[in-house]
Amino acid sequence: MKLFPPSAAALLLSAALPLTVPAAYAADTTKKGYGQGTAVDGQNRPLSAAQFSQQYADLGAFALSRDDKRIIITFDQGYENGYTSKILDTLKEKNVQAIFFLTGDYAKKEPELVRRMIAEGHTLGNHGMTHASLPVLSEEAARDEIMSLHNYVMNNYGYQMQFFRCPCGEYSDAALETVQKCGYKTVFWSYAYVDWKTDAQPDKSEAMKKLCNSAHGGEILLLHSVSSTNAEILGDVIDALRAKGFTV
Repeated sequence: MKLFPPSAAALLLSAALPLTVPAAYAADTTKKGYGQGTAVDGQNRPLSAAQFSQQYADLGAFALSRDDKRIIITFDQGYENGYTSKILDTLKEKNVQAIFFLTGDYAKKEPELVRRMIAEGHTLGNHGMTHASLPVLSEEAARDEIMSLHNYVMNNYGYQMQFFRCPCGEYSDAALETVQKCGYKTVFWSYAYVDWKTDAQPDKSEAMKKLCNSAHGGEILLLHSVSSTNAEILGDVIDALRAKGFTV
């Protein structure tokens, strides 16, 4: 089976995130919920994202990259709603590589789209085999949640994933440590808005305003490919972010 080398997006993100070493303490198992919050610093970066990245750098977990000229676009891929092909068309047209965080269900049901992501230079990220909340699992079960999908993607697509996104935005220090022990970095986000409700899609002009006004260096932007609004405005968003001087 052909093994795919790391994509351009994966190499860029690896360079943008600091090197880390395994933590040497007993990690807290308390479940926490991540959110970027609304307070920002003088560079328009959400304070919660910056604090998270600083607090958990030793566990290989980040919500911002250290490249203050770059915005990284990521998509959570839990299920297919017919918009991913259009999103991929736009990314190809705009010469942008994104990160697609796959669940096991998506990896198994959408081989054509997954292979297209790989072929067009995007990064595949691990979003859990069953999208289970890691903090409620035992360490053994959490490891299986991560590595069963890792091995499935390796065996079926010849692709080695290296970035994990915690399902439901839920984590604990112990869960982050488990992710790191599996050879992964945990990637949260520094901006997301409610775009995943397929029966209550945000207005396109309002979505554009949110995404442009929230732009900041080192941003890790979370979008959902099930959003019709995202699919429609993505090209305009990329153009607007570049017009602000960012590399996307």
